[in-house]
Amino acid sequence: MPREISKKWIVQVKVIPNAARNAIEGLQNGVLRVRITAIPDKGKANEALLTYFAKTLGIARSRITVLSGHTARLKRVAIEGFSREEVEAKLLVNP
Repeated sequence: MPREISKKWIVQVKVIPNAARNAIEGLQNGVLRVRITAIPDKGKANEALLTYFAKTLGIARSRITVLSGHTARLKRVAIEGFSREEVEAKLLVNP
């Protein structure tokens, strides 16, 4: 799923905006599927995604960035300062 680039893990994410609740659905073809309650308007869904990841991982929001796909549902997200195992364990075991 994620790969390391200079102490950052890159995760491919498919965002489903305007969902009933924030939830991680799991991996599908190497892409992490995530439902976000925010609407895809002026970066609201992106900000909600990053905040959700930060809360789930227990890290500062500033350590997570969208690298590409700012206006698309398919995104590349960088997570700084975590091992691959920690990222997978915390994101894939999310209730």
